[in-house]
Amino acid sequence: MLKRLGTWDILVIGVLALVVIASSIAVDGFATSRFWGFLLLDVIPIALIALPMTLVIVTGEIDLSVASVLGLSSAVMGQLWLSGVPLPVILPLVLVLGMVLGAVNGLFVTGFGLPSLAVTIGTLALYRGLAYVVLGDKAVADFPFSWTGNTIEALPGTTIPWMALLVAGLAVTFGVVLHATPVGRALFAMGNNEQAATFSGISVARTKFWLFVLTGAVAALAGFFWTMRYASARADNGAGLELSVVAAVLLGGVSIFGGRGSLIGVMAGVLLLISLRNALQLADVPADTLTVVTGALLIVSVVGPNAASMLRARLRRRRPAVTPVAGA
Repeated sequence: MLKRLGTWDILVIGVLALVVIASSIAVDGFATSRFWGFLLLDVIPIALIALPMTLVIVTGEIDLSVASVLGLSSAVMGQLWLSGVPLPVILPLVLVLGMVLGAVNGLFVTGFGLPSLAVTIGTLALYRGLAYVVLGDKAVADFPFSWTGNTIEALPGTTIPWMALLVAGLAVTFGVVLHATPVGRALFAMGNNEQAATFSGISVARTKFWLFVLTGAVAALAGFFWTMRYASARADNGAGLELSVVAAVLLGGVSIFGGRGSLIGVMAGVLLLISLRNALQLADVPADTLTVVTGALLIVSVVGPNAASMLRARLRRRRPAVTPVAGA
């Protein structure tokens, strides 16, 4: 995976290091282990959803409904709990729900040939509306502490949530699949040239369909974590989270047009986005400014890698050719 590091990935990692160092010096409380424990809890849902989102965007598609899947999963959790269903049963049911919601996206995109941007904008609104139908504007907050506490529990002797290790393990798994297996090569091939990928024997429609199913399942898992972390099932949980996920993935160097990107860059992008946002929050920066920062990072993440590629190509064209010396 390290061999996959590109210039943009190194730049993002470098900027992340600068943000952490500068914030540790300038912002009171940033360098404390307690703060980093809370920061990692903020990282978990975004990093979780960013993993399958990376695969989707690499193929040239996108899923903007992930935050609404999270919210609908949370609302269903609350309603099932009110109906007396135990949490060990609720968790697999929620994961199945996420798979079904992802399958709906995949069906419209691969079965009917509709653009994923338009489809998932529609299901973004549809799934969020269904969340309010299921639970309304109330909150369910009487979940047992054995679940809510254990979900955010830190590793012994540290402030690192154990769930962060789970996400790290998943990131390694996704990275190996994307960068070191035929599946990953097929995903990059689809993003670079879908027609050529089809001619080479890759089942493009089937692969993309299952990627949407996977993204729905992981978004539902993030919804379960979100609900347990805040001990509150609400229809508006995770509202707007899709912007942070997409910004982190693109900031990590994944091309919005598909065919390029790395998991290392994406994880660095997630940490950069959350570190910067939490540092600004700790410095009492208004919430509106945080939204502006996220939007600006999203623009930079789209324009930056493409501008860098164009600049490198122009420099290569201007480099004088080496004329061979006669008799050499």
